[in-house]
Amino acid sequence: MSLLDCFCTSRTQVESLRPEKQSETSIHQYLVDEPTLSWSPPSTRASEVVCSTNVSHYELQVEIGRGFDNLTSVHLARHTPTGTLVTIKITNLENCNEERLKALQKAVILSHFFRHPNITTYWTVFTVGSWLWVISPFMAYGSASQLLRTYFPEGMSETLIRNILFGAVRGLNYLHQNGCIHRSIKASHILISGDGLVTLSGLSHLHSLVKHGQRHTAVYDFPQFSTSVQPWLSPELLRQDLHGYNVKSDIYSVGITACELASGQVPFQDMHRTQMLLQKLKGPPYSPLDISIFPQSESRMKNSRSGVDSGIGESVLVSSGTHTVNSDRLHTPSSKTFSPAFFSLVQLCLQQDPEKRPSASSLLSHVFFKQPYFEFL
Repeated sequence: MSLLDCFCTSRTQVESLRPEKQSETSIHQYLVDEPTLSWSPPSTRASEVVCSTNVSHYELQVEIGRGFDNLTSVHLARHTPTGTLVTIKITNLENCNEERLKALQKAVILSHFFRHPNITTYWTVFTVGSWLWVISPFMAYGSASQLLRTYFPEGMSETLIRNILFGAVRGLNYLHQNGCIHRSIKASHILISGDGLVTLSGLSHLHSLVKHGQRHTAVYDFPQFSTSVQPWLSPELLRQDLHGYNVKSDIYSVGITACELASGQVPFQDMHRTQMLLQKLKGPPYSPLDISIFPQSESRMKNSRSGVDSGIGESVLVSSGTHTVNSDRLHTPSSKTFSPAFFSLVQLCLQQDPEKRPSASSLLSHVFFKQPYFEFL
């Protein structure tokens, strides 16, 4: 039994987009000239089986979400030759401008070279006409954001937050060690498999600190982020000045995500960008329960039991069997009290000065993660 179970109680020509079709130059511009980059061949298990680029081999079950600024539909599907459940992201390339096409290309390339248990894996990528199909493992519990909407509208317990954040920060540490800034850490980009494995997604926003073989200390690339991602961004990234930003901007996003998981709401969500920036630059240290930074509308997130939005439902199918979630176990913690260690973690991550924030590596050693830890299984 997993910890989540306890808490919740017409044919077209297909073209493969595998990395060997990329030029050596285009690949190396995304790789990091660091010995810490550990590349390994894809898994010899399911990914070796589910590598078909034949669109007829995939049976779409249900749309479980949208992504990439609503340009991508995410589907639960079945690989019919093996019966394996997979996730398929489908994007109409004709609707993407040049910047978004580059972001998709970057995500596809990086997915083949990053090998870490806490980074989302793409099993195969191909095009069907003008549509890009990305096949990846089915994450039975969906994203942390979907768990909040479906089962924890008032926020998760500290134990569950600890498990989710620990896996996310492990993946983030791997990216930072390889000279990359994620730039979009949030609950919707943290995925959880049926056996409790936590992985980071959202690689299309990633940016490398390595240019022309040299690792830079700061980035001055400020993409046109959609308003939907701004609440998680650091003050220095929103400020867009000559000081730039670095990997510590991701640590700030970890702090915002911690508040999101603890409260069930996104801090700063209803604020105008200017007010948000001023609040982040001049406001007091935030806590997971600081009501001044949360939406004050009456439309708080409702507890949905349909499962359509999350792809979870009352029964969660995974490769090992069926996880049945009973309604009487779908409840949130009765009291919103958190340990001093959790408040300390949030305060460190949300320091206005990036240099005062811990690195992802040192964050893994924080006392919050050293408390009694329960595995998902």
